[in-house]
Amino acid sequence: MERNIGVLISGRGSNLQSLIDAVANGRLDARIALVISNKADAYGLERARSAGIETLVLDHKAFPSREAFDQAMVDALRAREVALVCLAGFMRLVSATFVGAFPNQILNIHPALLPSFPGLHAQRQALEHGVRFSGATVHLVDTSLDAGPIVMQAVVPVFSDDTEDTLSARILAEEHRIYPEAVGRMLDGDWSIDGRRLTFG
Repeated sequence: MERNIGVLISGRGSNLQSLIDAVANGRLDARIALVISNKADAYGLERARSAGIETLVLDHKAFPSREAFDQAMVDALRAREVALVCLAGFMRLVSATFVGAFPNQILNIHPALLPSFPGLHAQRQALEHGVRFSGATVHLVDTSLDAGPIVMQAVVPVFSDDTEDTLSARILAEEHRIYPEAVGRMLDGDWSIDGRRLTFG
């Protein structure tokens, strides 16, 4: 169980692929035990299957409540003895049911330097705000939107001729770099939280 991770996706799964690749090349000492998608047509499911990883589709619309859907995910992840849950383009807010089942064991990657620009279209928010730097943030998930303790960040400069697409592509490259590293460090367990501040070592 110690190094088992579960990954939640809703779409193309490029950050899932970065985790798959990091495990395959030995950069991440972990086993992806299960990939769950709330969308049956998510391309990330193909990425997982190609890598021989078990997949599960749970359509959130088939459940009577957000809590019932989240409990089904909890049950599936616990059955695979998952030690860390990684959100990778999972387009659902998780409830207190889910957060309570995996306290300080849920990671998310966000395409901005939190606490700036939480929520959707963070790259567009950064451009509209005129910031000179944006980036990527790996953070612990709590019941607030993109507000849990920060685990790791990477800075990306914003250029005057950037579009949402060009900025997104440069941020995504950093997401793919830091997410596997953050997962590995969290699994190593040599960290502590004091208030909002997470420190390693």
